[in-house]
Amino acid sequence: MWFRTLLVRRTWRRRSRLAVGDVGRLGMRALPTDIDVFGHVNNGKYLSLMDIGRWDLLLRTGLWRRMVEQGLYPVVSSSTMTYRKSLRLGQRFVLESRITGYDERSVFMEQRFTVDGEVFARGVVRGVFLRRSGGVVRTAELGELLGVDTATAPPDPWLQDWAAAVALPSTRSAAPSVWV
Repeated sequence: MWFRTLLVRRTWRRRSRLAVGDVGRLGMRALPTDIDVFGHVNNGKYLSLMDIGRWDLLLRTGLWRRMVEQGLYPVVSSSTMTYRKSLRLGQRFVLESRITGYDERSVFMEQRFTVDGEVFARGVVRGVFLRRSGGVVRTAELGELLGVDTATAPPDPWLQDWAAAVALPSTRSAAPSVWV
């Protein structure tokens, strides 16, 4: 993963600049380190590859530079994956990434693994931006950095329902592991 991350970091300027609502596309190939014992890309590897797609999007929109200047960094708070077809060793694919909406504290993103324009897998991620000095960045403030009005792009209702259904208690609240 480090190799791919460094490669994206070194080559992002060669790819087109993106606006915040654009779809970022990143061509990749399924490597031996991505493959599980069943001969296809491991289900957990998709989530790691999605990290690289989000990194590319941050760089190409110019958000990464502004985040560093402001002492901000992104974290994933929840994610879900749906798998349709397997990616096999050596197979070329395109990872598509796009911000799909914002709520008060979160950014929602959809990411698709495609081959010749056909969706093989899709992931949805809910992320937040944190301050290195502590605290969550509200999306209205993030919108100012991005130059977008986050209030005009709410997430789809099903995403709001999903986010509420999978949410864990705040880090300031107790969260005992009790099996029912």
